[in-house]
Amino acid sequence: MAQWTSAVGAAQLARLLKSQQDRPAGPGTRRPPAYRALADGIRLLVLEGRVPVAARLPAERELALSLSVSRTTVAAAYEALRAEGFLESRRGAGSWTAVPAGNPVPARGLEPLPPEALGSMIDLGCAALPAPEPWLTRAVRGALEELPPYAHTHGDYPAGLPALRAMIAERYTARGIPTMPEQIMVTTGAMGAIDAICHLFGGRGERIAVESPSYANILQLMREAGARLVPVAMAEGLAGWDMDRWRQVLREAAPRIAYVVADFHNPTGALADEDQRRRLVEAARSAGTVLVADETMTELWLDEEFEGGAMPRPVCGFDPAGSTVITVGSASKAFWAGMRIGWVRAAPDVIRSLVAARAYADLGTPVLEQLAVNWLFSTGGWEQAVDLRRQQARENRDALVAAVRRELPEWEFAVPKGGLTLWVRAGGLSGSRLAEAGERVGVRVPSGPRFGVDGAFEGYVRLPFTVGGAVAEEAAVRLAAAARIVESGGTVGAEGLRTFVA
Repeated sequence: MAQWTSAVGAAQLARLLKSQQDRPAGPGTRRPPAYRALADGIRLLVLEGRVPVAARLPAERELALSLSVSRTTVAAAYEALRAEGFLESRRGAGSWTAVPAGNPVPARGLEPLPPEALGSMIDLGCAALPAPEPWLTRAVRGALEELPPYAHTHGDYPAGLPALRAMIAERYTARGIPTMPEQIMVTTGAMGAIDAICHLFGGRGERIAVESPSYANILQLMREAGARLVPVAMAEGLAGWDMDRWRQVLREAAPRIAYVVADFHNPTGALADEDQRRRLVEAARSAGTVLVADETMTELWLDEEFEGGAMPRPVCGFDPAGSTVITVGSASKAFWAGMRIGWVRAAPDVIRSLVAARAYADLGTPVLEQLAVNWLFSTGGWEQAVDLRRQQARENRDALVAAVRRELPEWEFAVPKGGLTLWVRAGGLSGSRLAEAGERVGVRVPSGPRFGVDGAFEGYVRLPFTVGGAVAEEAAVRLAAAARIVESGGTVGAEGLRTFVA
């Protein structure tokens, strides 16, 4: 009986391996043998979850042809991986990926560290801040006061609590987008909203256009749903969308869905201007594509120029009939990731279809958390909590930027005006190798390929504004130590690690 549960083709594996580009070796630097470099590359793909555990690898001859190397090189690499516990083989069944005993199974997305690991590891993997107290406690107390009438009901509200739907609709109307409660569905976070949309509009095998790079967990959600992702490159720096590329993809690929983050894009921090928003909506309408606009970062502007409502008009503002744009919002980024409340704004018929389909998913969102968010919205607590969140993120951003520029002056990035993330070109180093080395020196950082399709962005890492002050400075010191490990091209033990972080 075969031990593998999926398979990786030779061409696909070759593309993933080709994306791993390290800085050219300097004078006196010893390059590893070809088989060792190949084994290291496959091991990194497994550790990052980009090649699943228990995935059957191509036969030696097939991979050798795709990589233009000798079969002996591939055979030696496979043997090295078997010796390290990253590969298992059986005659007649082939070879499949594994993890050594005691190693955690790699996550396919970005997951927060368990609380017990936070003392020894600086976690830059999750773009989320602690709760803005005292507002979380006040909101929960307010929710408990409002709970008794709901406790006498069945508690199932597939579209969301009527009071919260009405409140969210009022907030859109106040932003200049007239909205009825019938256009709102409350979900379990933004991930729950996008999952419901993908299942309604994007069946298995459907094309979904995505920004390149894009939010890693959403990309993985779409892959798991069987979508065919069509990447569309972002414009350089913080310039937003490349509209020529978007028009071409929408015209030629005709994707069923396009997923975009217009406001302080994750991971780049880019902010699309109003002209880009208008043109993208027009192009999506012409192509018959459903445009899903993720607004989870929209309130996290950090610079003074946005005081007084100077943000661009929402994407749905360019689709008054609601025939093209579906908007997703959430309390998780602007307030607290533990508050799993999201929402969808769409045409009433789309909301009805989403609610009907929900009967086969999660039935509804927890009542107490909905009441807490409704309390924040109705009392003004939301605005005060978000002001506190902006202050935290602004201070963290400035501290992290200063620390990285001091410790790693060759790393390149543009400082975003909002959001929670810094998208960094890592001076020609492999983001995957930096992530691996970072784990060993006590800083967790996601590599660029997690945010791309088929191994793109190997030379990048994402740094969120989740730490500040002395912790941000220490994080940069540890990242510099990880960079030195990668530059050295070696694997170091405990003594070597002390040298790198000294």
